[in-house]
Amino acid sequence: MKYVFRYLGEYKKESILAPLFKMLEAIFELLVPLVMAKIIDYGIAAGDKAYIMRMCSLLVLLAVVGLVSSITAQYFAAKAATYAAGNMRRDLFYHMMSLSNEQMDLAGGATLVTRVTNDVTQVQNGMNMFLRLFLRSPFIVFGAVIMAFTVDVKGALVFCVVIPVLALIVYLIMRRTLPMYKKIQKQLDHLLLRVDEGLSGVRVLRAFRRQKVEEERFQNENRELYDYQMKTGGISAWMNPLTYVFVNLGVVFILWVGALRVNAGDLLTGETVALVNYMNQILVELIKLANLIVLLVRAFASVSRMEEVLETTPDTRKHGEDLEGKNSVMATDASFAEAAGSEKTASGGEEPLVSMKDVCFSYADGGEVLSHIDFSVKPGEFIGVVGGTGSGKSTLVSLLRHNYDATEGEIFFDGKPVESYSDEELNRRIGLVPQRAALFMGTIESNLKMARKDATEQEMQEALAVARAKEIVDGKPLGLQEPVQKGGTNFSGGQRQRLTIARELLKQSPLLILDDSSSALDLATERALREGILSLPNHPAVIMISQRASSVLMADKILVLEDGAVAGYGSHEELMKDCEIYQEIYYAQFPKDEEVSA
Repeated sequence: MKYVFRYLGEYKKESILAPLFKMLEAIFELLVPLVMAKIIDYGIAAGDKAYIMRMCSLLVLLAVVGLVSSITAQYFAAKAATYAAGNMRRDLFYHMMSLSNEQMDLAGGATLVTRVTNDVTQVQNGMNMFLRLFLRSPFIVFGAVIMAFTVDVKGALVFCVVIPVLALIVYLIMRRTLPMYKKIQKQLDHLLLRVDEGLSGVRVLRAFRRQKVEEERFQNENRELYDYQMKTGGISAWMNPLTYVFVNLGVVFILWVGALRVNAGDLLTGETVALVNYMNQILVELIKLANLIVLLVRAFASVSRMEEVLETTPDTRKHGEDLEGKNSVMATDASFAEAAGSEKTASGGEEPLVSMKDVCFSYADGGEVLSHIDFSVKPGEFIGVVGGTGSGKSTLVSLLRHNYDATEGEIFFDGKPVESYSDEELNRRIGLVPQRAALFMGTIESNLKMARKDATEQEMQEALAVARAKEIVDGKPLGLQEPVQKGGTNFSGGQRQRLTIARELLKQSPLLILDDSSSALDLATERALREGILSLPNHPAVIMISQRASSVLMADKILVLEDGAVAGYGSHEELMKDCEIYQEIYYAQFPKDEEVSA
């Protein structure tokens, strides 16, 4: 709850004024039964119309002031809760964005979405009702008891019996439903995960005609959540009837005893009515308090889930001075320079831009994905990476960009360990076009300028030309201002890939990684794209990852991966002689008697 009070603390004025105005409303409400008693006992009994009118005017005044107080209190409560929840949602989102890929994988996308949407909404509702009722309801309950004793001590003794019974009912029901509400939120996570999987994989489901199966799975998950909500709601539903029964039994007792005492002359009629009204006020407030407790129970469950995310230390990956087992970055650079010296001599004196030294990697709770990877990339060099599905190609990219820490071994970029760079610096110096082309709602220009805000129109046109995407823009009526729908759904797969490549080219990074990013392009367009990239003025080093042998034929060197290990490393001609895995990949795409030109 420390987070809730911290966010409400940013709106102290609203958080204080809301309950204070509710208390003011409660005071006026407690005065109403006394005024009604006066009207009955002194106005109606004596037939004094003037007195009745004065008292009725006082009732109207109490009602108006109470209404204004109530509206003011609800305004401040809603403002504090809404703004606090907005700040919670903002901080949750920013915190999630700071988590490493591994932390994202462990948490799960559906769970994080639930935290930032449903859980924050539950907390917002809880804060709103808390500010409105946490002082008012107890004040009305105990105030009504006190006022009842001021009216008649003997008649008020029934309150001392009814209130403990009602408190016990509320406690028992809340004790039973608290863990159930927590389970409902977890079950909601599972349901959202099922929805997310179904929507993201809808094309695969349709291709394999699995819609009915997925519908049944969703129905089962939904039915399980529905049944549990009904069970929890059924238990909570006992709150109102049980409280009504005991309160009305108290009312019956007051009316019975009051009638006898009025008949005997020990109690006035108006005083009996006042006692009944105070009992009804207690009933209403206890119901409100019970509903408040239900909201708070759900809010507590949501707060604990939000705290799990907020208390997760972001980015556990090593950076700079946090490198363990190394005295300093400079010492590491010196050892690398010494190791790279032999490479300079053997290769003509050029230091590698990228170098992986005996790198191994395993995902959390998983087996080894990469095993003892050794390779290097020189400035301006074109390296191809091929291998079957699951061979570790994309994982290799994640390690190069330091999305994960290598389990063993060292990775260097431009002479320094990748851990010594900030994420921003690596993102600027290592361009990546991922497997799945990602466009965002806006325009073509806004998508391109995500790479560089200060990019000129000429630079964008040049990048589009190299990416073979200029024809896409020229074919649109609005050109660069052509709208882009969510996910770029108004463009074909090949168009999305080319626009994504153009966006990355604007960064002019010294290293460009194409992670199977031309899979939707025909061979002629892909070849023209490669030639355009290799002719860029800044001459970036290029790592092209692909499952097609034709994509890497013209590479200076080709890295062949098989089950996370290096199966071969060399030129196309060398691998065709010595690497059986590469031969299988090549001949699976081209007949043995067919010659293919790069």
